[in-house]
Amino acid sequence: MEDNPTRTRIFALLIVAALGILILRLAQLQLIDTEKYAGESRNNAIRVSRVLPGRGSIYDRNGDLMVDNEPAYTLQITPRYFSDENIPLLSELLSLPDSVIQSRVLAAREWSVFRPSTLARGISFDVLARVLELQNVLDGITYEVDQKRQYLGPARASHVLGYVREITRSQLNRRRDENYRPGDLIGQSGIEQHYETMVRGQLGRSLNMVDKRGQIIDSFLDGSENESPTSGLDLHLTIDAELQAFAEELFVNKRGAIVALDPWTGEILVMHSAPDFDLNMFSKPMTDADVEYLFENPEKPMFNRAIQMVQAPGSTFKPLMALLALENGVITENSTVTCNGYHPRGGPGVFRCLAVHGSLAVEDALAKSCNTFFFEMMRRVDVESLNKHAAKFGLGVKPPTDIPGAATGLVPDSAYYDKRYPGWNLGQSMSLGVGQGEIQASPLQLARYVSAIGNGGTLVSPHIVRVARDKETGEHVQLEDRSTSQINIDPRYFELVKKGMSRVISETSYWLQIPGVTMAGKTGTAQNSRGEDDSVFVMFAPIDNPRIAIATLVENAGYGSTTAGPIASLVAELFLNGEIAASRREWVRRIIEDTRSAPITSGRTITQAVQ
Repeated sequence: MEDNPTRTRIFALLIVAALGILILRLAQLQLIDTEKYAGESRNNAIRVSRVLPGRGSIYDRNGDLMVDNEPAYTLQITPRYFSDENIPLLSELLSLPDSVIQSRVLAAREWSVFRPSTLARGISFDVLARVLELQNVLDGITYEVDQKRQYLGPARASHVLGYVREITRSQLNRRRDENYRPGDLIGQSGIEQHYETMVRGQLGRSLNMVDKRGQIIDSFLDGSENESPTSGLDLHLTIDAELQAFAEELFVNKRGAIVALDPWTGEILVMHSAPDFDLNMFSKPMTDADVEYLFENPEKPMFNRAIQMVQAPGSTFKPLMALLALENGVITENSTVTCNGYHPRGGPGVFRCLAVHGSLAVEDALAKSCNTFFFEMMRRVDVESLNKHAAKFGLGVKPPTDIPGAATGLVPDSAYYDKRYPGWNLGQSMSLGVGQGEIQASPLQLARYVSAIGNGGTLVSPHIVRVARDKETGEHVQLEDRSTSQINIDPRYFELVKKGMSRVISETSYWLQIPGVTMAGKTGTAQNSRGEDDSVFVMFAPIDNPRIAIATLVENAGYGSTTAGPIASLVAELFLNGEIAASRREWVRRIIEDTRSAPITSGRTITQAVQ
């Protein structure tokens, strides 16, 4: 019994110590760690939601709106609050299979249990209303006011504009620090991809009080801590939408591409790849027919032939060969070569010409497109010189452009031949002189190269975006460098080549002449291992101070003067004269209705642009 007071004191001390610890801990929480734990507590009761910015609009060079936004609704899920028992109900409301809902719920959990993820994009207001009616049952289901792209006529410009689509897992992993989430839209091609950071804008935020089921019950502090989003920058393009639409019409039922440049600035006036596709396919749930056309079509409508297709340029390469031979001193202005219908090195069965031209100098050789003359030029120069000379004109070099995916092409050098054809000889490289053999170039590269001839030796940087502008302030934002470089060739040689190219139009392809406009061009018929020859044409106009340079390639369509040439001539005429002469409008109709090289239809229809 005498131990009771001792035990009592021990128990009292323990109680006092415990209370002391509790008091000290409470003081720490209330006085020292206030901000830390107040923040955690607030996060349990407050939901911070993103407010999406308006994606930047896109205009053509004349200020006409090409791409805008329209409102859409996106259903979101926060897995922490969601019960899998509601999957069948969601499936019914959204008209989607249970398995699809299940997979999206699992993907959301993998991303974050506590953060909202996209469950269904582009739902109608009626569907949203039905979901909201059952909000007391569908814990963890919220919505976000989203947007989808709206495309305005007259041009599709599908490969130029590009499309936006849900971010992929690999893209998400690379851009976690840029506030992207699963289901967010991101530019996947064209300028939508290249200028994604500019056109996306800056996210805002909204703070709301939520209950234990994750449902919003009120705004936090009357919205005083909300942050408004910043809209994306508007892009003003170099493209002329009316001219683009006209070019698209001329390529109905054809495979190929056209690129038109301002020869002095590198501004792309027209860029079209055929077949193309309707960008609206990406603004809504895709049908089986959409998927089949876009991804299973053997004509590959998603492939941008204007910048990714590299083919033999054929005789359109001859002006470059003429400049190389003149600059290297292997010929003079008056040097002649005799053409007997073939080059003697290979005999009549190898290095053939299309005619017996007799004795002719470089200007005549260009005007008559004499193969023999340019075979001989390649015999007199070496592949190293050709490779370096072509690079000055942007051939065999990746073009600096704001359209992603541009191909480099190929102008072979001796290292290439040593690797591919050990023991090669001169006869294997002579075909390069007429733009055949291993040489490859894209329509964009050809347009850039012929621009440099037209302007007398300035190599431009082709680009699609003219100006990026802040919607609210109107201020312009600095874009990447659009520098030019000078090609160090005697101006007399440029003038000589331009004369030869002008005679191509006035003498051998006179039907391509634009009424009232002086022009220079070069036709080409390039061999294609996959069928008939390709039709190729390059040009610039007017000759003395060119305002437009064009390269056109139509696959498996034969002579350059009969398909590619007329298309380029008409596009240039509409740009320079503002209309198509009445005498040439029937010609437009025949070109549109020409079904050579016809792909599986893209659904592109003929409009009344020339009537």
